[in-house]
Formats: sequence, structure tokens, C-alpha cells
Amino acid sequence: RAMKIKIQDTKGKSAGELEVKFPLIENSKGLQAVHDAVVAYNAAQRSGTACAKTVGEVRGSNKKPWRQKGTGRARAGSVRSPLWPGGGVVFGPKPRDFAKKINKKTRDLALRKALSERLKAGDVIVVDDLKLSAPKTKEMVAVLAALKLDGTTLIVQPDANKNLVLAARNIPELTVTTSDNLNTYDVLRPDKLVFTKS
Repeated sequence: RAMKIKIQDTKGKSAGELEVKFPLIENSKGLQAVHDAVVAYNAAQRSGTACAKTVGEVRGSNKKPWRQKGTGRARAGSVRSPLWPGGGVVFGPKPRDFAKKINKKTRDLALRKALSERLKAGDVIVVDDLKLSAPKTKEMVAVLAALKLDGTTLIVQPDANKNLVLAARNIPELTVTTSDNLNTYDVLRPDKLVFTKS
């Protein structure tokens, strides 16, 4: 049996019902996929630009500080040894890509599982249409108040609406995205998800 969600307009009034077009994932199926998807997403956000110089790269003379034997001091081959001040770093970080590969089927399963859980928890709100007459933050704040949204909120729309993006970008806890950019992390992060009917 398909789940039905109530549709609201931007004033918070009821505007019918909408049937969820995919079967909800029950039990614990998809939990590992969700974990993998979130780990992969967070890993991909890392810039991976940390870099330290090794003995071969650090600046300084290649001359042996003193002769090998006869001084009574420990033998030394370079003033840039990792043991010396100003020396190289042993196994320091180098620029690298932290991205993890995740299969398309796993990614799709994770997104459906995350959406299923949010739908079952009642955290998804569907609005009939979300068009603003002008790119005004005040108008966006009024819509959020009408829909009783006071925590972190993600608005998902079919395509980029310039007025909506401009009106929402100065509200700290509000994020706007499009349906083709929606990922598992985005679905799990906010307190409430707002989808337009389309």
C-alpha cells in the first residue's frame, strides 16, 4: 500500500494529497548503503591539499655537518635530518584525493532508504508550488512561518528558481537544492524537508 502525504499551499492550508511513487524500504535493508553514501559524501568534501616537506624537499645544505668519526659526537649526515630542527617531516601529508567510489545501485538504495525513513517519521512536507513574486527574504520568512518551519530546512524543487534562491540564501538554517542534485546526506541532515509537488 502506497503512502500518502498531505499537500499544503504557501499559506499552510491543505491542498489535497499526493501518493508516494516508490515503495518505502522497510526493516534494516539499506542501512549499510546509507552509511557508505554519507561516508563517501563527507570524504569527497575534503580538499586534500595538506602538504609537508620530506628530507629531500626541505631547504638546506646537503653537506655532512662533521666528519664521521673522531669527534665524539653522534654521526650525522645532514642538517635537514628529521631529527634536527628545521629538518624534513617523516611520512607527512601529501596532496591526495579522498573521494571514495560508490556503486550507482548502492547510491540509489541509500537515497530511497533515507527518504523512506524521513517519510515514515513525518519530516517531509509537500507544497503545491513555491513561487515568489520577488526575490525577497521577507517573503521566504513568511512562507516558513506559515508552514511552521523553525529548524534546519531543505527545500527541494525541480529546477533552479532564481527568486527562491535569492530569497533563501540569507536565512542561515535554510538550504535550497534541485531534485537532480539531491543526495543521501542532504536528506538526512535537516530537521524538515520541503518538496514542491512537481
